Amino acid sequence: MQTIDLNCDMGEGMPNDEALMKLISSANIACGAHAGDEDTMKRTVSWAMKYGVAIGAHPSYPDRENFGRKDLLGSELNLQQVERSVRMQIKKMLEICSEQGCKLHHVKPHGALYNRAVKDQAMSECLARIIADFDTALVFYGLSGSIMAAAAKKFKLKFKHEVFADRRYADDGSLLSRSLPGALLNQKQALAQAIQMIIQGNVTTVSGKVISVFADTICVHGDGAHAIEIAESLREGLNSQKIRIGIAE
Repeated sequence: MQTIDLNCDMGEGMPNDEALMKLISSANIACGAHAGDEDTMKRTVSWAMKYGVAIGAHPSYPDRENFGRKDLLGSELNLQQVERSVRMQIKKMLEICSEQGCKLHHVKPHGALYNRAVKDQAMSECLARIIADFDTALVFYGLSGSIMAAAAKKFKLKFKHEVFADRRYADDGSLLSRSLPGALLNQKQALAQAIQMIIQGNVTTVSGKVISVFADTICVHGDGAHAIEIAESLREGLNSQKIRIGIAE
């Protein structure tokens, strides 16, 4: 069977984290900058260990007020300040993993930081350099086909091309803004889009354009109202297509 990683953003204060942990193969855990704190990080790591889920750091701009969804680079922070914050976040996650006797598997930026890295070479290379400085065995998760992949290669990191099951795509390959109609997909739509991306290697955008994607890992947002239903639908539906949920190294 083909294997696909199913990842989910966690430790953000949602009530369904442990239930979701049973359905996924990798967890991106908030590191306190946009959500969470040391206690939630420890608790979420312990759940990941319990259910055999790969553990990832989910660093963000230090912006709890906007849940990390406002691009602060250039307006409130310079690149050096962002770098210091991200280093502190990953360091804390590594310390917690060490305390609990497990390993950090990957790093996936959150929100506006992720979106900035998709289009900003300096930011994507900054993040890749930070990850490599900690451990070149860490995997860099980023948007499928984006410049983040080249940044990972430059710093000799393994890169996982990420696609999204529960969000509609814009014509440029980015995710359609949550504020726009049709941006959030239901479980039936999410499964159909996931199958298309994995098997056909493409996705149909909001305008009907078909664009190519690479699918190494597929994301379900943990803060979505129907996250559990979507994750359950993906597990069952992908299995019926002979696609197994797991980490393919």
